[in-house]
Amino acid sequence: MRYGLFLSAFTSEPRKPLAVAGRAAAAGYDAVFVYDHLFPPGAPDRPSVEPYTLLAAAAAANPGLGVGVLVSRAGYRPLGILAKETSSLAHLAGGAAVLGLGLGDRFGRAEHEVAGLPFPPIEQRTVLLEETARATRALLSGGSWAGGEMTPAVRGPLLPAAPAAVWIGGTSERVARSAARAADAWNGWGMRTDDFITRTAQLAGWAREAGRDPSEVPPTWAGIVLVGRDAAELASLEERRADAGGSLDIWRGTTNDLRRLRDRVTQAGATWMVPLAAGPSDRLDLVAETLRS
Repeated sequence: MRYGLFLSAFTSEPRKPLAVAGRAAAAGYDAVFVYDHLFPPGAPDRPSVEPYTLLAAAAAANPGLGVGVLVSRAGYRPLGILAKETSSLAHLAGGAAVLGLGLGDRFGRAEHEVAGLPFPPIEQRTVLLEETARATRALLSGGSWAGGEMTPAVRGPLLPAAPAAVWIGGTSERVARSAARAADAWNGWGMRTDDFITRTAQLAGWAREAGRDPSEVPPTWAGIVLVGRDAAELASLEERRADAGGSLDIWRGTTNDLRRLRDRVTQAGATWMVPLAAGPSDRLDLVAETLRS
């Protein structure tokens, strides 16, 4: 199992998440991840740091720390540029880079409208998602992409080649089936544990249907976590979050609960856990200590 930490990029001060990346490296996380948003979901008047720029700075400042984008919507960035950006990140991070791709939802539609980008129906976006995964995997390996129904040909090679992993992230059956056919891994964000484990079993079956060994497309877990050292501290953190207007529809538990979550998703075949540590700033270190104990 490898562990990543989500950085919050919804700020006008890039040095803040960059400092958190340094703390993550010191705490022993394997990588830091950032979502790819033009602005926070539902809040076009708020800022968001560009993820590839932020991760490049994090990789340069913290040698050995992996980096990942989770997720970039298929169609949001030109295919060749997406592969080239990911390749550069991988080399800056010493080869440990993840390109997460997503289908897009109503919040994605709003961002595409602001950016002047098309947002096709979900059936077409599913084709676009799979083709983008196949294409970026080919381009990142130093090959070319012959083109598809929704994506143009990219002759390549977009050197230097890079061993970056391409994940497809999303909770729906549609997305997990796409990952089973076209990605290096599937990511389930914010799912209830039982639902995640059920989906991992389905993922393995869909991979076999696609003629792939399930080990070629493992599950990965991600989500917001609110962790207390004991039940009393957890209750205090929950109260503070609720008073501040934060959602409690996230994973919440004690350090022992987090270990049990780790053990369950590990047994289900997950190869990564990528939490976004909610609460006080010391939760970053507490989560790392708990997961590695």
